[in-house]
Amino acid sequence: MDLDYPRLISIFVSFFAVVDPIGTIPVFMAVTSGMDGRERRQVIIKACTVAAAVLCFFVIAGEVILTSLGIPLPAFQISGAIVLFLFALTMIFGAGKPEAELELKNAHDLAFYPLAIPSIASPGAMLAAVLLTENSKFPITQQMITTGLMLSVILITAALLLVASYAQKVIGRNGASVISRVMGMLLAAVAMENALSGLKDYFGI
Repeated sequence: MDLDYPRLISIFVSFFAVVDPIGTIPVFMAVTSGMDGRERRQVIIKACTVAAAVLCFFVIAGEVILTSLGIPLPAFQISGAIVLFLFALTMIFGAGKPEAELELKNAHDLAFYPLAIPSIASPGAMLAAVLLTENSKFPITQQMITTGLMLSVILITAALLLVASYAQKVIGRNGASVISRVMGMLLAAVAMENALSGLKDYFGI
């Protein structure tokens, strides 16, 4: 099977933007500040496992749920693109992911909330999981490759969190905020492309 490398890169960048592994580092550092190394590793494993399970659920059942509700995928693609675009705007102009989520440090189970959801398995990542594995457009082999790329981003997130203490010193909170805004720009472009594609499919242009 011939691989469409530009598309694979686009998929990887899309998931990297919506998951935002670098933006998760300051959140992780803040909410696990009182934990030792072993406890932090347990939180990382649990959070990434839960996030992967949630996103895989959307890959498998997301489109089925939409079909059962009578929602056409082009309509979901357009609405999802709007949500992604608004999410991108908050990344570009808003407080940024680190600052916006630090206030959640008193959550009951940090691995589930806010790390797994919504920091890693963000709403944008859930939408991307559905749109990039559409059954009518992509064969099962391509869907499996897309799922693999999605899981690879989560593995990268886990690896970055494992070295979070060092990474925090290197990039700092200001650096993480800048990178988050760059990811927002990329995500905005991806959202516009999805919106135009959805309009084309919906109106049969």
